[in-house]
Amino acid sequence: MKCPECGGERRTFAVPSELRADVPDRPSSILLCTRCLAFEPVENPDVEPSNFAMISDDLPDEPAAAAGMVLATVLLSSLALYRQHVDALFDRVEAAGVDPLLVLDRLAADPNLDPNFDIESRRRQLLQLRD
Repeated sequence: MKCPECGGERRTFAVPSELRADVPDRPSSILLCTRCLAFEPVENPDVEPSNFAMISDDLPDEPAAAAGMVLATVLLSSLALYRQHVDALFDRVEAAGVDPLLVLDRLAADPNLDPNFDIESRRRQLLQLRD
């Protein structure tokens, strides 16, 4: 399925049940462009557990941490609206032993990603808000 924003590939990813409370509308899955990171919540209970790490080699190896990192990153597209969700997801990623700000740095440099927002500027904004 092609992304209407950039023409990249969109895939359906299951949102792990333990992370749904930290995602707006608590979807069972999201439709996500693997290039520009545009997303939309979808209800597709038949989606198998997802390998979020296939989006980038810079994501954590641990599946729950990778899922939390991807979900937090896509929510950075509207940081003003989703700040609480991003904070909660980052807390989960940190609890898994991963530095989410370092992962954001690496994702910003990933040549296969072309997000519909500037990861570096959102990282700076988030850093100011989290201090």
